This record gives sequence, C-alpha cells and structure tokens, in this order.
Amino acid sequence: MEQALPKVLGILGGLGPMATVYFYEMLTRHTQAARDQDHIDVIINSRATTPDRTSYILGQSAENPFDIMAADAARLVTFGADVIAIPCNTAHYFYDRLNETIPIPILNMVEETVLAAKAGGSARVGILATTGTVRTRTYQRMCEKHGLPCAVPDDAAQAAVMDIIYGDIKQGRPANMDAFERAAASLRAQGCDRAILGCTELSLIKRDEGLGAFYLDSMEVLARNAILAFGKTPIGFD
Repeated sequence: MEQALPKVLGILGGLGPMATVYFYEMLTRHTQAARDQDHIDVIINSRATTPDRTSYILGQSAENPFDIMAADAARLVTFGADVIAIPCNTAHYFYDRLNETIPIPILNMVEETVLAAKAGGSARVGILATTGTVRTRTYQRMCEKHGLPCAVPDDAAQAAVMDIIYGDIKQGRPANMDAFERAAASLRAQGCDRAILGCTELSLIKRDEGLGAFYLDSMEVLARNAILAFGKTPIGFD
C-alpha cells in the first residue's frame, strides 16, 4: 500500500526571524503552482525569544534552548503538522534529541545538504557556519558519515564569519562582503571546490549578493526537500 503524503508542514522558526521569513518565501516561490491550492499547507512557529543556540553550545550562556524548541515542536504536532522543518543549522545540534520527543519526522537540513554536495560532485567542501556549529562538528561528522572530505575556516576567518552573522545580518545590516570573501578564500586555500552556507543568516547573503555556484545554500536544500516531501515539483533553483 502506497504511503500517504504528508499534508501539513510545521516550521520551527524564529531562529532567527528573517531566516524563517525567507524560508517560507522560498517554499512559496519555488513550488510549481497554478493556484493558491497547489501550495503546501504550512504552520509557522516563530519564537524569536528562544535562547541563542550558539551561546549555549559554547558555554557562554546557561539558557538552554532545547526545552523551548521541544515544546514548540510538540505544539506544531498538536496544530496538525505531519513533518517539521527547522530553518536553522545551529539548532540541528539538538536534532537527534528533538526527533525523539515528537511522533513525526523532522527534515535533517545538515544531512540533506551534505548529500546534495556529494551528489553535485564535490570532492572537498568548506563549511561556513556559526562557531557553535563548527566546534560541535555538526557538519564535519555528517561529512564523515557520507565520506565527503571537508574543511572549516581558520580562526581569523571564523571570527569574521561570526561577526557577519551576529554583527551584520542579525542586526539588519548589509554583510561585510570583504570579510566574507576572505573567509571563502580560507576554504579555497584548503582545496575546497564548494562552500556550504551552513547558517541560514548566510543564506540571506546569497539572496542579496547573488553568490555564484561555489556556494551551496543549506536553506535552498531544505526548501527543495520539503517541497519534494509533499509530492510537489520544485522549480527555479539553481
């Protein structure tokens, strides 16, 4: 018997808010549809007050975001979600634990992105992400699982990435593209043929600056896989 397709997507968002807005826009823009009813039904939980994931992971804050995320995931289930998407890479540090607390699947943004890089022929990928994601080796472990060599920026470049995420994008300012290009150069120098935008704030740079094929956007990967999970046809992705 053919398994029924999910009907409602729950978005565990607010991590940060603009990334959640962009993810919903991306879902809508890239679903092949001739009328409103051809789109995916979506429930969005955007709890901007969720404690900062990176600060907690790095031991800079005692405020654990997990309990709030788990409660909000359960709320999405109560409201009728069949599948959950989390447009935040750093939050995937809690993926396994969160997945155990609810009875519906959670799309794995990190794994899907690594698989997309491998399917695209990458021989070595670089990771541009928060220091929380980098230090917990969230992407590195997934790359190891799937046999894809990877690298991260040097310390100075990583500090620049964090300043772009927290000092520029989260404060609504344009990204410092000179610093961003230096971070990318750090990865190219290590032999990377592609860089994963492993933070959804960095996805906004791809949108605003028209980044080229060297960059693989984790948010685009998540949106494309969400569209496919609901039996829809994704359109307009690079």
